[in-house]
Amino acid sequence: MIAMGHLSRKTGTLVAALMLGGAVLALSGLPNGTKANPLGLAQNGSGGLEVESDNGIEWRRNEQVLIARGNAVAKRGTSRVDADELQALYRDRDGNSEIYRIIAIGNVKLSSDTDVATGDKAVYDIDQAVVVLTGDNLKYTTPKETLTARDSLEYWETERIAVARGNAVATSEDRTLRGDTLTARFEPGKDGANELRRIDGQGNVNIRTSTDFVVGDQGVYDAKTGIATLIGSVKITRGENQLNGDRAVVDLNTGVSRLTANGNGDGKARVRGLLVPEKDENKSPAGAGTGN
Repeated sequence: MIAMGHLSRKTGTLVAALMLGGAVLALSGLPNGTKANPLGLAQNGSGGLEVESDNGIEWRRNEQVLIARGNAVAKRGTSRVDADELQALYRDRDGNSEIYRIIAIGNVKLSSDTDVATGDKAVYDIDQAVVVLTGDNLKYTTPKETLTARDSLEYWETERIAVARGNAVATSEDRTLRGDTLTARFEPGKDGANELRRIDGQGNVNIRTSTDFVVGDQGVYDAKTGIATLIGSVKITRGENQLNGDRAVVDLNTGVSRLTANGNGDGKARVRGLLVPEKDENKSPAGAGTGN
């Protein structure tokens, strides 16, 4: 059964500390310490899941669900999920009750001591350690990066992967990468926080430098080197000039772009370009205005 650690009224807030039995093992991960923790309930801290709400907690035993309404919060370690309503679905396993899914509805905010993700609705699959956010204002932020999306935003906690779908935009410092779908891959930094390693883009990928605007079908941004590689129907635009090719390598540190064609050696694949000469209005064609 689910053992209720304590259930009491404190300043109008109903607090239920759920000692999850078998779920403690399923949710266990990195120990709670001084290091920064990434987003997510699975890796952050140990012990049970604490649920709070202003308007009480409803326990539906037959449906095996707990519903918290009104400024609802689920906390574990330094990670938490805030929403207007939280639903915790549990199941019986080996004589214990195990929470396997959390559904957050309305003004959803997932946060740790370093990262924040927001949306209208979130479904947190505890088994897979993945959360999917939908609705408006989808955003995931780390201390150095921001990832937004139109359709959905996923975070795979164990793999440290964030996936933005639909008009996805990733910004890191002064760099912006766009695409239909962007997959950001992180790795643990020295302090344990997420550190961006690379971003993969699929569909209508584009990137802007101080001088160029580069578009392609697919792209990869290496955060360690600052180099972005785009392939498929690539176009580089600089002012009124445009170069077309199959593959572009853009160094975001230097602003230098290099375009190549993926030929097979037969000379048929070539880089094409339209170069518009700069106009000098101080010069006139020879003989102009002389009346000759």
